[in-house]
Amino acid sequence: MSETQIPLTRIQKLISQRMLESKQTQPCFYMMAKADVSQIADLRRTLSKQLGTRISMNDFFIRAMAGAVEKFPLMAGSFKSDYIEIAETVNIGLAVAAPKGLVVPVVKNANNKSLADIAKNTIELIEKAKNNKLSLDDLTGACTTLSALGMFGIDSFLAIPSPGQCSIVAVGKIIEEPIFRDGAVTSRKIVEFGLTADHRIVTPDYAAGFLTEITSLVSNPQKLTGQVKAD
Repeated sequence: MSETQIPLTRIQKLISQRMLESKQTQPCFYMMAKADVSQIADLRRTLSKQLGTRISMNDFFIRAMAGAVEKFPLMAGSFKSDYIEIAETVNIGLAVAAPKGLVVPVVKNANNKSLADIAKNTIELIEKAKNNKLSLDDLTGACTTLSALGMFGIDSFLAIPSPGQCSIVAVGKIIEEPIFRDGAVTSRKIVEFGLTADHRIVTPDYAAGFLTEITSLVSNPQKLTGQVKAD
């Protein structure tokens, strides 16, 4: 069998360099938690019609992450030599598979955007990613990132944070699970979240609070569907 060489694209080289830097410089720990997304699944289509734009599961997750960062601001921290720098704005990255490789466009000021605004923003960013039209501004400024592989049939996983980011949240596919409630067994739609966090910036108990806040919000989506105040 002859040797085969596959040249790396510019994006592949950049990703490999940044992921190696992350693994070598960021001492991370990992944790998992499940959330009941049955209510989101039930109201998503109706809500999309009401708001006039398609609302995806990821839009709920991004809104929940933004709210959790507000409550746990160290999750937006970046480790410097002798201090931790907290991001001024809550910008959430969204990992997207693009034709030339993985890219992470950024939903800016996600904590100050309604669910509908986040949905419109992600639709635009994903379309740009698929057509290789993302600008430098579209790709910079994230304080944490969402990586979702449920559409590929993955139950759960743990991801590597980008250098300079304290954390990354990974989410798998929706799984129907039997739940014992009020003396009866019922079927619920469950998603598992995986959190990777930099131990230099946050402690496991702090990160656990952040992850629990995310799962609580997506399990009670009425907290995410209202309009939010402007800056």
